[in-house]
Amino acid sequence: MQTDPKPGTLYVVGTPIGNLEDMTFRAVRILQTVDLIAAEDTRHTGRLLQHFQIKTPQVSYHEHNRNSRIPELLEHLGNAKAIALVSDAGMPGISDPGYELVKACIEANISVVPIPGASAAITALSAAGLPTDRFVFEGFLPPKAQQRQEHLEALQTESRTLIFYESPHRLRETLQDLAEFWGSDRQIVLGRELTKLFEEFWRGTIAEAIAHYSQREPQGEYTLVVAGNPPTQLLLTPEELKAELQQLINQGISRSQASRQLAKMTSLPRRQLYQLALSLVLSPELPD
Repeated sequence: MQTDPKPGTLYVVGTPIGNLEDMTFRAVRILQTVDLIAAEDTRHTGRLLQHFQIKTPQVSYHEHNRNSRIPELLEHLGNAKAIALVSDAGMPGISDPGYELVKACIEANISVVPIPGASAAITALSAAGLPTDRFVFEGFLPPKAQQRQEHLEALQTESRTLIFYESPHRLRETLQDLAEFWGSDRQIVLGRELTKLFEEFWRGTIAEAIAHYSQREPQGEYTLVVAGNPPTQLLLTPEELKAELQQLINQGISRSQASRQLAKMTSLPRRQLYQLALSLVLSPELPD
């Protein structure tokens, strides 16, 4: 059923993540008939509009001008203008400031209508071969090492499939952090250039991914799909893990060796176990 854009309505319009054939008929029609398009990058969106012969005027809306632009867009909507919100690729609001405009519209009692389209996260998940019944999208990890590592540490026991976005220049560092905090045996799928000519899916363990990308320069934007922590790994409490570590150390090995050995037995990250081992009080005659 086709309906013309309603006055005073914000349309959240999904656009292709690579292949222009993924643009929907409805998205084209809405972009053709709204009064204004709020685009993350007007030059990038301009090429999309030119391809589909869409002549609707654009205005920029992005991370750096959102505070000043939102009141302007709300004013247009209040004056019965229909506006389409688009990002550079995929669904607006996913890892971009689009949600803040949506939130402002809802608070102002302005109608918001989604026009669904492609999403890199769901596209990668659908072809990853990892469980899809329960998953969590984490977007981009923090760029600073300490913040990124703290975030990964907080997700160590997450049992759902995890989805991340990552840039090529930070991929190797992120893979190293994943191995350190989640263990190197976790299954991971890396999707790059999704829906484009050189689309690629790489599948294996985190350790194998590190080896693969040590020999190959990362290129393109990546979507990482990582297996969750198996439920069997969640059965041992911290106190039970400490008891296992204590028993190993009592056999005459160091904290580090005990942590490494228990990591192999449980598939838990060695660093996590070593932190528990450091909390143990050892007899003077035992190795530290």
